Amino acid sequence: MAACLEHAAATLETTVHGDVGGGMPTPITRKGYEALKAELDRLHKVERPRVIEAIAEARAHGDLSENAEYDAAKERQGFIEARLAELKGKLADARIIDIAGRVSETVVFGATVVLIEQEAQEKKQYTLVGQDEADLKYSRISVQSPVGRALIGKRVGDVVEVTTPAKVVEYEVMEIRFEEL
Repeated sequence: MAACLEHAAATLETTVHGDVGGGMPTPITRKGYEALKAELDRLHKVERPRVIEAIAEARAHGDLSENAEYDAAKERQGFIEARLAELKGKLADARIIDIAGRVSETVVFGATVVLIEQEAQEKKQYTLVGQDEADLKYSRISVQSPVGRALIGKRVGDVVEVTTPAKVVEYEVMEIRFEEL
């Protein structure tokens, strides 16, 4: 079994050797960066060893050609390795933007923007964050989203047009503020 564990560990170490990082700097909040880093650490320190052990255990059962446990563990290993490579690349390209105490008259990364949708006169509030932090449930949208891109550089009182698949929506910028996420 020890030999199986060593072989599985060696296989795991040589599975992913892709180019990490090297892309355009990607804005992210400190909290978002820490969340990605925590996921990377968890996958590396907890999930990866767990799947190595599962592969070794499945190999110990003998015939691998009809071993569903082995196939499932290898599939999980592939997922973990792909996610590890993705996270390493994202962290390498990340540019942490500190929004604490920030003040700006224009919409920039990290701003919380209060809008009025012109047609329905509905109030909406969004915080512009990095792509990996976007979560509409918490009113966090990516700066790379259509609404995020349209808002960048706008001031209170500006009207913004956003083209959606269904129609063009107009929003008026009512307030720009910065708050801790």
